[in-house]
Amino acid sequence: MFDFTPKDGGVKIVALLDTRKPNKNGTYPIRVRVTHQRVQKYYSTGSALSVSDWERLPTAKVKELKDIRQTVTDAAIVVKHHVEKLVKLDLFSFDSLNKRMSKGNSAEDTVHAAFTNRIADLKENGKVSTADWYKYTLRSLDLFAGDKIKFSQITVDWLKRYEQHLLSEQKSYTTISMYMRALQVVVNEAKSTGLIKPTQHPFGKGKYEIPQHEGRNIALSISDIGKIVKYDCETHTIEMCRDLWFFSYLCNGANITDLCKFKYSNIRNGEICFYRQKTIAKAKKKKLIHAPLLPEMEAIIKRWGNIEETPDTFLFPILQGGESPEMERTKIKNITKLMNTKMKAIGKNLGIQNISTYTARHSYATVLKRSGANIAFISESLGHNDLKTTENYLASFEQEERVKNAILLTKF
Repeated sequence: MFDFTPKDGGVKIVALLDTRKPNKNGTYPIRVRVTHQRVQKYYSTGSALSVSDWERLPTAKVKELKDIRQTVTDAAIVVKHHVEKLVKLDLFSFDSLNKRMSKGNSAEDTVHAAFTNRIADLKENGKVSTADWYKYTLRSLDLFAGDKIKFSQITVDWLKRYEQHLLSEQKSYTTISMYMRALQVVVNEAKSTGLIKPTQHPFGKGKYEIPQHEGRNIALSISDIGKIVKYDCETHTIEMCRDLWFFSYLCNGANITDLCKFKYSNIRNGEICFYRQKTIAKAKKKKLIHAPLLPEMEAIIKRWGNIEETPDTFLFPILQGGESPEMERTKIKNITKLMNTKMKAIGKNLGIQNISTYTARHSYATVLKRSGANIAFISESLGHNDLKTTENYLASFEQEERVKNAILLTKF
């Protein structure tokens, strides 16, 4: 038995003589067995041996057996590459592995095929939002250079031309950064499977560096938040959107996906306890966020929440449960769009610019910071994995505050 098990991921890979059923000539097929969560699947190597020849195989010097040993090794390494890639992306399942194995190595010879393969894997694993990100990137790449781009064509100069093309299309640096990061992931995969040499890798320091655009994060003052909360809403829909926005702000700046997925089981000992949907799949250390269930939040749940309070019932009637990943994504996008539209209208009436669902999270962090809260507490509340992330997150807000304060110096 030859062991090809990767270091991480909980998937075991071995090449073995499958003695469950002999061939007509008395030999047995050599297969690669993959084991995950006690489930085993077998993949052909195209070779077969007798039991005695199999026992000789590891040290055999006869050319015929040496060739079979190399064939078995090559077959196992192909399986290992696919397994490692899927595990690294947190997308491993036997369906995903079988799909990759059935397509063969040529499936990823082009950038288009590699993107298509990755999008299919993401959708199969319910990661519809990330799949959309890769789909939009692929569409952009196809418009720029067609669907036959080879990985060897992706050079530093090519990437610079692509960036200029995106700028000519009036894309923001935020969009450019997202497209380039998706492309970088796919190129990294190509390097790991040997489709390109490490020296051909075009991303990184001294090569092509993905532009980092520091977006203008808008944070509201506590005074502005008070005006929003006290606003006399014209319709029930506007009032609901305002209240959900306020709930997000109070709930540690929880994003709308998290808010939509809150269930009554998330309420424990007077707190809402949850993992951020955005980072739970990628983070090695899963951070449970604790948000005190304030009286204002209880009132919003009572006003707009589901009446049935069983553990598996969602707090708010946005999702019903049982939706496909695509339908779930659509419902969350629709409520987010509705909230942004109504909050923008409230802002216009109050003379407060740029109110959105993002503003609730930004405002939660900065109100705490300006009130003297400890950075470590803010970091923990936001679900950040380190203080540096929180410091960088708050930096742009504090620059705005410094500019506003500096103006006061000349208000004679």
